[in-house]
Amino acid sequence: MAKLSTAIVSLALLVNGASALVPSNVPKTKRPAFDATRAATNTMAAASIASALVIGPMADAVDMAMDVPSFGSSSLVAERVTREGIYREYDVDLGDQVYDNADSTYKSAKETKSKKGKYTALIAILVVGSFIIPMAQYFWYVKDDDSSDKFFNKVPEPEPEPPKKKGWF
Repeated sequence: MAKLSTAIVSLALLVNGASALVPSNVPKTKRPAFDATRAATNTMAAASIASALVIGPMADAVDMAMDVPSFGSSSLVAERVTREGIYREYDVDLGDQVYDNADSTYKSAKETKSKKGKYTALIAILVVGSFIIPMAQYFWYVKDDDSSDKFFNKVPEPEPEPPKKKGWF
């Protein structure tokens, strides 16, 4: 339905826009004050746009409502309970709880304390490794390079003597 209304809108706009591109020999003074053809075309375009906006989402909702899951030959059974709310009473279907598990999965304090040293050692090894290994790798690569020795053991150049003044003294 949405495709049909889109096609109608496109056709109406095409017909309306095509008449605007045709050269007109009619002088402006002789044009009628009301053009019935153009008014009908504009009305039809507006109606098709409005129907596409209103009917399109409804058609999608109908398609979604038709996708009802099939559970085969068995039927789902749930206990129906009436509960009291703030404003009125309402009915609730109570089934088996399958998603939430409230059982405690934490380790005991004793077990946690006994394995604390293992995890502390692991973190220490990772931290030390993340700092020491890159430094060792860098020094391994530059051990044969003598550019730093040349830079740090450089003898400063002596300052040149100022030029002697030519003159009487």
